[in-house]
Amino acid sequence: MVWAVCRSCGLSPTDAAEVSQTTWLRLVERLGSIQDPERLGSWLAVTARRESWRVSRRAARTIPTDTEATLTEREADEEIDQDILAEERHDVLKRAFEALHPRCQRLLRLLTADPAPSYVEVAAALEMPIGSIGPTRARCLDCLRKRGLELVELVAS
Repeated sequence: MVWAVCRSCGLSPTDAAEVSQTTWLRLVERLGSIQDPERLGSWLAVTARRESWRVSRRAARTIPTDTEATLTEREADEEIDQDILAEERHDVLKRAFEALHPRCQRLLRLLTADPAPSYVEVAAALEMPIGSIGPTRARCLDCLRKRGLELVELVAS
């Protein structure tokens, strides 16, 4: 009966459990002052209702704030979202890179190697003048950017 009164006041199961325990505690505290045992059911119902109202009013006054658990859940969700976005970006970049001319692929691979080779080494490996490495790199990156944007637009539509 106490549980039903708590739930009928709109309390969540957690709050209803708390109010139920408080109601029974109040009974134990006042056990010696009970004069009419036949009205005990009514007393329990009234006490449960009053405690439920008190909890409801307290909840209405409380301004929810982020708890550590909530922040942890949000951070975990954001981390998952970031991982998914990073994976999608990597996939788009890989597909855009594979769509580039093989000469651009070779140049960009060489320039992003670790440790980075000198322009003299890149020029020798690709049999191209040192002075054309920078402009060719710029054109290849521009093509990569355009292909990446095309893929993103394709996926978005």
